[in-house]
Amino acid sequence: MQTVTMQSLNPVTQRYAKAIQASKRIAWEIDRDVIRGRQFDFGRKFLPDGLSKVNELKFLRPNEMRFLSQVQGRTYANIFGLVERYIGAKTLELSKDYWLGDQVALEALVRFTGEEIKHQELFRRLEEMAAAGMPAGYKFKLDPNQVAGAVLSKSTWAVLGLTLDIEIFTQAHYRSSIETDANLSELWKDVFLYHWKEESQHAIMDELEWRREDAKLTGAERDRAVDDLIALVAAIDGMLHVQAKADAEYFIRAAGRPYEASEHAAIDETLLKAYRWQYIVSGVQEPRFMEVLKSLVTKQQLDRIVIALTPILEHVAS
Repeated sequence: MQTVTMQSLNPVTQRYAKAIQASKRIAWEIDRDVIRGRQFDFGRKFLPDGLSKVNELKFLRPNEMRFLSQVQGRTYANIFGLVERYIGAKTLELSKDYWLGDQVALEALVRFTGEEIKHQELFRRLEEMAAAGMPAGYKFKLDPNQVAGAVLSKSTWAVLGLTLDIEIFTQAHYRSSIETDANLSELWKDVFLYHWKEESQHAIMDELEWRREDAKLTGAERDRAVDDLIALVAAIDGMLHVQAKADAEYFIRAAGRPYEASEHAAIDETLLKAYRWQYIVSGVQEPRFMEVLKSLVTKQQLDRIVIALTPILEHVAS
């Protein structure tokens, strides 16, 4: 009966139905499945070197590299909690289009929204746990509600493009770096294992909704939407500058020894490079994201996006 029901759906609705099936199969709870009464192991790294780039700071001692990875990991969790504030709101908004229509897509998007709210709770819990085990003075400088409001002021096309990028790089980070690093805190690895499981389904729906939104636009509207996407990337880059500076200052104060001015500058530079890699470059370089983007925009529009990204790409590669 289930096979017949699935076959009776149109191809797009079938993809939503498969996302629902996967969501039910992998459903998890924060305390039962992820935290399980554990605390972070501060004797281990939080982020792998491929994401944190701490191995580029040759003057750091091993314990300092570990601590800097923990600072970055704390910010990593906070930034995911932040972006999921706007993603949940946008997904809930998109679901309105299906209230009196495709009930399969409606259920998929409602489940998506619920999972994003759960992720926000998880990352709030992680911040509390990190604060309890790390030196005082850390500051997350970005306000989730203000950021969400700014993102949601842009066109839906641009917001969905940004969202697909984020949820694709989340998966890439886990598969290529977090899963394979035996030196990370086991709790940290489990957090992003379970997060990855649900984000895999979310990315499918992001693409479906982005293509649906794109089909509504005129050429002029899409051109303005490309401007919005470029503006969102620039805004994110500005936020990364702010948080990288705050994290560098916190690390230097808490590390327990003085650094030369050149070393201080190198810490600042490396944190910004790492954050640009984590939150911008690693996503736009993923083939899956670029394949979707190229299918939606003209060559001229793609060239504008590439030109806007080039200074960031060059900085990360330097």
